[in-house]
Amino acid sequence: MTSRIAPGLLGLGLVLALTSASSAQGPVAADPRAELARAISAQRIAAARAGKLEAAAAQASAAAERTARLSAALAARIQQTEAELAAGGARIALLERRRAALRDRLALRQAPLVRLTAALQLMSRRPLALSVLRPGSLRDAVHLRAVLETMLPAVRRQTAGLRGELLRARLLETAVRSAQRAMRRDQGTLAERRSTLAALEARQRLASRAARGDANREADRAAAIAEEARDLTQLVGSFERAGALRRQLAALPGPVLRPTQPGAAQVRDAAAPLVRRGTLDYILPVAGTIVAGFGEASSGGGLRTQGITLATRPGAQVVAPAAGRVAFAGRYKGYGRIAIIEHRGGWTTLVTNLAAVTPAVGDILVQGAPLGVTGRSAPRITIELRKDGAPVDVLTAIASR
Repeated sequence: MTSRIAPGLLGLGLVLALTSASSAQGPVAADPRAELARAISAQRIAAARAGKLEAAAAQASAAAERTARLSAALAARIQQTEAELAAGGARIALLERRRAALRDRLALRQAPLVRLTAALQLMSRRPLALSVLRPGSLRDAVHLRAVLETMLPAVRRQTAGLRGELLRARLLETAVRSAQRAMRRDQGTLAERRSTLAALEARQRLASRAARGDANREADRAAAIAEEARDLTQLVGSFERAGALRRQLAALPGPVLRPTQPGAAQVRDAAAPLVRRGTLDYILPVAGTIVAGFGEASSGGGLRTQGITLATRPGAQVVAPAAGRVAFAGRYKGYGRIAIIEHRGGWTTLVTNLAAVTPAVGDILVQGAPLGVTGRSAPRITIELRKDGAPVDVLTAIASR
């Protein structure tokens, strides 16, 4: 009897050791189910957007438009892979939580099973055949047989339940390893897609370098405006006024204004409509968790926030939330690297705290075009949206599409 129970106890020890080792790998997410749901939703949205952009690129006739759509499609695929990685992490967190609960159940069941095993071991030291030869052994033998007949069903129940728990532990271990392998595959896919996007962006820069004289002068003017602006609000206002003046000049009868670079006009004409029934065709530029909402009291000074702040994955891909023209791209005091995008209809987007900005001043972006990446240490990205200079809640603009 002892030999039948000992393997179960050994397996129990192994499961407890494996569970303790796995739980020491890192902290479990506070709400992995909600994180998993958010990641799956972001994954589906990015995949759908990438499919549309890839189809648009295949149908594009102009080289500039095709390249722009391909860049946006690659950025969407990168965001899809990032969401898959987030989903994989949430699945592993859920599995680890289940393994921790199983470890606790096994610990509770271990004590009575060990006591039962010890009792059986004591009985095994006096075999039944030898007990019959001792005085009064017949009465003892009958009593011992009755005790054993009572205990054996309990032993079978305990060992059967333990075997079931151990089987569930092995299945959980297999599921965790499978999820970890999937995450490693996704990490490889992410690195490959980022490399492909970087190569495409490098070709774009080389192709447009020879014709960026006007754009370079505009970038210098934008840098000068940034130096003169006292704060971020004044900076955005300056570019909004410049954009309004540019739109007024473009609306005057006469020759069409020359684009800042060859191919820009084709991209602008091919872009999806920006305004639908007075609202902006808008998407979140990056997936993340909202840590500061629109209109909340900011820390220090009691001012209200004019945008939303997202906590994102380190090095997450950021894209253009809507088609438009880059008015400013670069560092700004206290806000890291920022990007200001002018959209048609008087809309303006500001994205702050970027670790890197991909486009240059004057570039025409399609919706979803790569805008930059977040930092590597606890990144926080702030997105502000304005309509004719007035702050608008980003989430409201997305919901009203």
